[in-house]
Amino acid sequence: MKHLQILAGPHALRRLREEGVHAEQFRVLLGASGGPKWFVLYGLDRYLFGEFFRERQTILHTLGSSAGAWRMCCLATADPVAAIERLAKIYSNENYGKQPTVAEITDKARAMLQAVLGAQGAREIVENPIFKTHIIADRCKGLGSSHNQRLQMLALGAAAMANLLNRRTLSWFFQRTLFSSAGESSPWLRLKDLDTQLAPLTTDNVFAAMMASGSIPFALAGERDIAGAQNGLYWDGGITDYHFDLPFYAGDELVLYPHFYSSVIPGWFDKHLPWRRPHAENFRNVVLLAPSAAFVASLPYGKIPDRTDFKTLDYQSRQRYWQRVLDLSRYIADDFAQLVEAGNSHADFPVHPLVLR
Repeated sequence: MKHLQILAGPHALRRLREEGVHAEQFRVLLGASGGPKWFVLYGLDRYLFGEFFRERQTILHTLGSSAGAWRMCCLATADPVAAIERLAKIYSNENYGKQPTVAEITDKARAMLQAVLGAQGAREIVENPIFKTHIIADRCKGLGSSHNQRLQMLALGAAAMANLLNRRTLSWFFQRTLFSSAGESSPWLRLKDLDTQLAPLTTDNVFAAMMASGSIPFALAGERDIAGAQNGLYWDGGITDYHFDLPFYAGDELVLYPHFYSSVIPGWFDKHLPWRRPHAENFRNVVLLAPSAAFVASLPYGKIPDRTDFKTLDYQSRQRYWQRVLDLSRYIADDFAQLVEAGNSHADFPVHPLVLR
């Protein structure tokens, strides 16, 4: 266990120590926002999609925002390993002009997701009988939905200021939208923590929902008037749900959360708010899989990739760095696979309490 650390809430901790780990323990799979940070999880995704959940016969609800939503959509396609490989290859080789415009970044994101989905991907996601997909995007309210960028910026600034006082104030500015293929069986049919609408995920809106979920304000254009949902401008789902802090409704079953950090930040505006911590009761049955500190230290530059690499590294350096991370990520998957193959009932199962900070 040199490369992987496993952290678990109290209920999940007890079950793992009694049972070990196996696929049918889990009812929910999470994918957080984070852009190229997810490259460190690429090997784990390939293992989870291609082996761990391959023979699953019961429903698994997936919930994702931004790049995490893209990953969860890959899982629900007919060939999830091929889909996640396409996403990793295209994303890690993305290149922009010296001063990329919103239009350029948006167009390249569209081309990437179209290539990932292929001709049948949208239908496969919507019709998947096992993997029920939930994509989070945030519909702007009031000035935020304007076509005027200055008014959008004003609304975003006001949301950030209000969020300092209380996370619930995000509902003044945004409506969390869950595009769901689960219909009335969705665990998140009646969320109350923030203003939330549940919209059907259909072949007509999968692509728009994926684009909206990853539309970082003022980096991408966002999506307007998505079919099946309320009219308006939709932006990145990470605004409300960066790393998640909501009831996961898994009952006695567990929530699997492959994450690039051992810490959890609820929303995008909370990144620099050390006092804003997730609610412990939401994570009682969460199993969080994260790269170990030693693994991260062994990576080029001693860190996992992030969006600042577009600015601080030239294309060739960034490409080599990101490819190296993708290659090394298989060691995290190897650690997890060894635990799975070892079987059940480990008194010394290498899991630690999840401390939310």
